[in-house]
Amino acid sequence: MADRLTETLLEALKSALAAPSEERLFRAGKLTGLFPGRVGICADAAAKALRDGLLEISRTETKGKAVIEWAKLTPRGVEFLHQHESPVRALHELRDVLHATRSGLPAWVAEMRQTLSGLGDRITADSRKFEAKLEALSQRVEEALRRLETQGPSLPPAVTDAAPWAADALTYLDHRRTTDANGHCPLPELFAALAVQYPGLSVGTFHDGLRRLQRERVLRLTPFKGTTSSLPQPEYAILDGATLLYYASR
Repeated sequence: MADRLTETLLEALKSALAAPSEERLFRAGKLTGLFPGRVGICADAAAKALRDGLLEISRTETKGKAVIEWAKLTPRGVEFLHQHESPVRALHELRDVLHATRSGLPAWVAEMRQTLSGLGDRITADSRKFEAKLEALSQRVEEALRRLETQGPSLPPAVTDAAPWAADALTYLDHRRTTDANGHCPLPELFAALAVQYPGLSVGTFHDGLRRLQRERVLRLTPFKGTTSSLPQPEYAILDGATLLYYASR
């Protein structure tokens, strides 16, 4: 039962990490959700995720007598995923996907094109989703192998003297990248993760350190692509000329 609960919890956390922002806590009919049901093992896993701070409720929505909860992943949830995500498991998943691709995908595509010729657009969309899943899984394998071959980020002493939290920041980005398809971490999330270990860290010092790490070419800062009015927690963005840098990646 404990293994089933952990598996259910890990699947929900991975779905939350892949979501662009927030997601329904529970699935409702054809509407997606982090947990497929509200009872049994799903209810226990959802309760544990909220109780342990792995997920947090971002808002609630009332429709008639039903209350829909929306949730998002926390930095603690990202760390939990890293601790329980086995490189071996990622390799096994990739092996299974490659076997299925080699033996089943061509026949599946041929049958779908023959019997559902009028749904070509849907087939193309499904194929693209499959390719995206395969690419994300390949990135997880690459990161798993990199983790096995290295012990951690190497930084010049001058950098660690100026920013003692730099190694932890890079480690967090590495951990996040193992389960995130794009690897771009919002600066508010990264600051929140570091503040747990460095409660005296200020936003200004955080920004100075990130600029130094980018100059050292150990991370990359990228801009926010939306409108300025839609930028969440703008105080964490770094102004670079007319550009607002909002994401960090390795």
